[in-house]
Amino acid sequence: MNQDHSYFAIHINPLHSTNELSVLFSGEGKPIPLHKMGPAVHDYYLIHTVHAGEGTFEMHNRTYRCSAGDTFVIYPGELFSYIADSHQPWHYTWVAFSGRAAGTLLSQIGVSPHQAVISGSNPRSIRHYYRHIRTSFQHSDTPVLEDMESAAWLRLLIRELGRMNSHQIDVKPTTETDIERQVGQAIRYLELQYTQPVSIEELAHTLGYHRTYLCKMFKQSTGLSPMQYLLKIRMERAQQLLETSMTIDQVASSVGFNDALYFSKQFRKWSGSAPSVYRKEQKI
Repeated sequence: MNQDHSYFAIHINPLHSTNELSVLFSGEGKPIPLHKMGPAVHDYYLIHTVHAGEGTFEMHNRTYRCSAGDTFVIYPGELFSYIADSHQPWHYTWVAFSGRAAGTLLSQIGVSPHQAVISGSNPRSIRHYYRHIRTSFQHSDTPVLEDMESAAWLRLLIRELGRMNSHQIDVKPTTETDIERQVGQAIRYLELQYTQPVSIEELAHTLGYHRTYLCKMFKQSTGLSPMQYLLKIRMERAQQLLETSMTIDQVASSVGFNDALYFSKQFRKWSGSAPSVYRKEQKI
């Protein structure tokens, strides 16, 4: 038993990971009254969620009074301190992590060194994610898999904290019209599904629009029909692939054509050159 806590448990990731997001360790504790950490700095991110009791957290020249449902975030390189209440010391869980994506994920949910506390979370719900993070290190004899699992649960924890902090998330106002947004959705669909058979009916049904309406607004916005735009996507991608060592059959299949002869016909009609000729021209 840690002498500064009436209860203390910690689980450490056995893998030294350099992934974009990786849990270092996670734990749970009930410190004694006036138990204090800092002033100090860490070289990793550290999230605490308070489940009961109270305490005070200080960082970046700000002081926060935290109680059940509050979460505070310590940033690497930032001087911090925190202390348990003298009468109702807090009970909290924590997770330490690092990685290239860590700061971005926290920023996306409205957290920063200037605003490092999220209030109003559901401690029971949040505790579920911490528990899964810790038990990730007990499910497998393969550290790589444990690292993946714990990072996945950490992402879900951050997502849940983001829901609680949605009022702080910076949503940039959009100036696009409804038609621009709808056409954008259609373009996004075509960009992601061009390798598959695509029909106007399927596209309209997926996006929830009438076929005639979709075609009309798409043509007004892009100057092309949806199928013409799809062909443009496929042909431009085919041009890129023809500059590799892939065969014509492989290129055709990769851009949504099951018939290489039909692909060649469409490519020649679109570019003015047969695929084999285009390939030779690019190597000149």
